[in-house]
Amino acid sequence: MALKVGDKAPAVLGVNQDEKEIKLADYAGKKLVLYFYPKDNTPGCTAEACSLRDGFDDLRKEGYEVLGVSADSATSHKKFIAKQNLPFDLIADTDKKLSEIFGTWAEKLLYGKKFMGMLRTTFLIDETGTITRIIYSKELNTKEHAAQVLSL
Repeated sequence: MALKVGDKAPAVLGVNQDEKEIKLADYAGKKLVLYFYPKDNTPGCTAEACSLRDGFDDLRKEGYEVLGVSADSATSHKKFIAKQNLPFDLIADTDKKLSEIFGTWAEKLLYGKKFMGMLRTTFLIDETGTITRIIYSKELNTKEHAAQVLSL
C-alpha cells in the first residue's frame, strides 16, 4: 500500500551514488523534496534533475533538501550527477523496495504495452518526517519542478 499525505516516511531511504546508507534522520529539522524518476540520462528525467539543480539554492533558502530516487545503479547515478553537476544525492533503488513503499513502482502503459516501471512522483516531507504533499506525474512539470515546489 502506497504512502499518503500524513504518513511518516521510512527511517531508511536506501543507498546513494557512493553506496552510503541514507536515513531520514540525515534530514532531521529540514524539509525534504524526495523525487522519484524513471531513468538517469533520459530527456524528462534530466530536465527535472536540472530544474532542481538550478533551483537548489532557492529550495535550500526555504529549508528544503533534495533527494532523487530511481532504480538505476549507484554507478549510473554517479555518472548522471557528474554529467549534470547535481548538488544532491540520488538513491539507487535497484531492488525497488523504497519505490514499492512509496507506491511509485507500478504498472505503466506505453504504446499499448504494459510493463512495470517508476512513476514520476515527488513527495514533500516536513521537518518531522511526515509527508505533507504529493505531486503526481500528471501535474508535475519537469522543466519547472523547483519553481513548482516553491510555489506550494
